[in-house]
Amino acid sequence: MKPVCCLLYCRPGFEKESASEIMHLTQSHNIQGYIKAKADSGYLGFYPASPVELTEFNEAVKYNQMIFSRQSLFVSQILDDLPSEDRITPLLAAIQDMKLSFNDVFLETPDTNEGKELSSFCKKFSTPLTIKLERKNLIHKKSEWRLHLFFLNSSVVYIAVSHINNSSPDVMGIKRLRFPKEAPSRSTLKLEEAFKTMLTENEQALYLKNGMMAVDLGACPGGWTWQLVNRGIRVSAIDNGAMDKKLMDTGLVKEIKADGFKYLPEKPVDWLVCDMVERPMHITRLMTRWLTGGHCKYAVFNLKLPMKKRYDMVMECKEYISAELDKLNYSYKIKIKHLYHDREEVTCIVLLN
Repeated sequence: MKPVCCLLYCRPGFEKESASEIMHLTQSHNIQGYIKAKADSGYLGFYPASPVELTEFNEAVKYNQMIFSRQSLFVSQILDDLPSEDRITPLLAAIQDMKLSFNDVFLETPDTNEGKELSSFCKKFSTPLTIKLERKNLIHKKSEWRLHLFFLNSSVVYIAVSHINNSSPDVMGIKRLRFPKEAPSRSTLKLEEAFKTMLTENEQALYLKNGMMAVDLGACPGGWTWQLVNRGIRVSAIDNGAMDKKLMDTGLVKEIKADGFKYLPEKPVDWLVCDMVERPMHITRLMTRWLTGGHCKYAVFNLKLPMKKRYDMVMECKEYISAELDKLNYSYKIKIKHLYHDREEVTCIVLLN
């Protein structure tokens, strides 16, 4: 199979940033091509200038290296005239042409108001389609490929695949989370999504242990602190504002009235977390000082992005952290992702080994 294009999902309005990273990845593997994108659509396509084998394409486009792309797919065909009286027959024919079996099938739409209107259509269509795929022996749980049907409307669909080890495991690339009623603010969902999306299950078990110590800079009212406390981690909450009373009643939080940019702990802690509103490079330098100064082992923080050159700013911040840690010959991991619960910001996790 030689895909028509690589299809990427992103937050509407971030098509340009998603395009920048796919161009960087493909060019580094000598795959030339061009972008087709529409502003605020929530998706874009990278079209290779000459045919590329599926395995080569999949090797070049590394999902875990992407920041602004929620999902990465390889499109076999684009059908733009599905008949309303029988959509399944032409779909099955196109799917069988791929000569693959699939671990699962996702029916998806753009993350836009127009796309949401198709959600009921996808739900109704999913069961009869899956039954047909199973009867054709196209669904095999041991398969390494996942089938995606990306609908722009009820008659236009991208037929695509993703490798289960090189893609998001979530429908539309969005991890659906429920807001916990006990949490003091909705910002808690940012940190929950970061942990569950950017850390593997083994990493979560290793890096988020009961009894660890953390500092939350700009903690008030405690949305991020709540996530740590919920995992049995003791937190020093640094802020001049008031923390949530129920959170303080847990006995796991120490409230310290101080400037988040000046505070340093008396003893090193495991985690530094920060969701303060400040220029991205200002936050980057602060986080790096904690890491290089031995004040913490791990850090998770958000970078509020400028209106222009957002991709360039994120790369500049990432390169700064790497350069400073390299000076000390540190072994580390840097993970950056534009999460569903992020808006004009990205979330960064730095882990010192």
